[in-house]
Amino acid sequence: MNYDTALRAYTSKRIEEIDTADIVVGIPCYNNEQTIAHVIQMVTHGLAKHYKDKRSVIHIADGGSTDDTREVAREFEIKPWQEKITSIYRGPGGKGTALRSIFETAERLKVSACAVVDSDLRSITSDWINYLLDPVLTKKYQFVAPVYLRHKYDGTITNNIVYNLTRALYGRRIRQPIGGDFALSRDVAKFYIEQDVWDTDVAHYGIDIWMTTNAITQGFRLCQSNLGVKIHDAKDPGQHLGAMFRQVIWTLFSLMERYENKWKEIRGSEPVETFGFEGCSEPEPVKVDLDGIIQRFKIGFQQFSPLWKDIFSKSCFNEIQKAVKMDSNQFYFPTNSWVRILFELAATFHAWSINRYKLIDLVTPLYYARVASFVRQSLEMSSQEAEALVEEQAVKFEEQKDYLLQVWDQKTEKS
Repeated sequence: MNYDTALRAYTSKRIEEIDTADIVVGIPCYNNEQTIAHVIQMVTHGLAKHYKDKRSVIHIADGGSTDDTREVAREFEIKPWQEKITSIYRGPGGKGTALRSIFETAERLKVSACAVVDSDLRSITSDWINYLLDPVLTKKYQFVAPVYLRHKYDGTITNNIVYNLTRALYGRRIRQPIGGDFALSRDVAKFYIEQDVWDTDVAHYGIDIWMTTNAITQGFRLCQSNLGVKIHDAKDPGQHLGAMFRQVIWTLFSLMERYENKWKEIRGSEPVETFGFEGCSEPEPVKVDLDGIIQRFKIGFQQFSPLWKDIFSKSCFNEIQKAVKMDSNQFYFPTNSWVRILFELAATFHAWSINRYKLIDLVTPLYYARVASFVRQSLEMSSQEAEALVEEQAVKFEEQKDYLLQVWDQKTEKS
């Protein structure tokens, strides 16, 4: 269904009463009663500390929580000169729809800047508000992506897929293309609202990569802001993939089709100006069940190997067969093979018009193999040292971009 607004009537009325504002800070949430008060507290303190002279609105966009998230949010007292909106958004359930409602609020209030922070953050400080908003308000940037100090095993989808592909495709080194905390100008919010994607998977977990990719391809002025350590409800990469993995990869590949004429022209990448926190510390560890991840890969091989043999090139399939015979003490899945597998997968997705979700499900066990290999390689490293591995991998994606073009065109012709 196409719907014209994610705001309910009572929310629209509340926005009319407020009339105009300088800043909106949005907090999309769903069943976050444990953390929401802390996040609101840091937002209200940050706005008071850094932007007391500005008219500020905090918009809590809830997805119909079944716990007390909304009650906690409503009762939390913010500074008397700030405004707060607590609403249940309209439209498909998911983070994307929550963000659409926040962007609509920013547009209707004619703000200069809008920031969004996740509702499950335990490490947010009042300075995050300044780090995110300042580049928009004082330096005229239109989109601010986050950079975090994250544990080496937090954000494995970003480290092994999304950062590498985004950088190699579009030529900008945005380290966290699916980070949940960001800022944007009103014209970008308006651009996002007007796109025809709000009843697709962008309305769910695909929203972050969709926003970042559009910010790059539309030529908006973008930068990054370092927010320091990120501590949130981190998940073991072996336990909690499911819908998020599927929707992020689906959106990433769909955007490759939409912007094919842009990324085909780009070689190499350039850094993005970075502001914010300066300093270093080791984040909280994220536990990983290495044996469990390898086991999932091996079960996947038993189920899918005939299809993998069909989809992937001979050299890639040979590497998969080699890895299956290894135990966790010497497990290794080469980066070059992983790069080629992802490129071949993107090309196959482009060539298939049906069963695309099945294709992404087929590849999930291979992702486990890559994560297991990364974990093995970085066991003795600090998170900062492991970052060098991520960078090395990203360069290999750039170096093999001609291979992507080759398989993309080959598979397109075949189909």
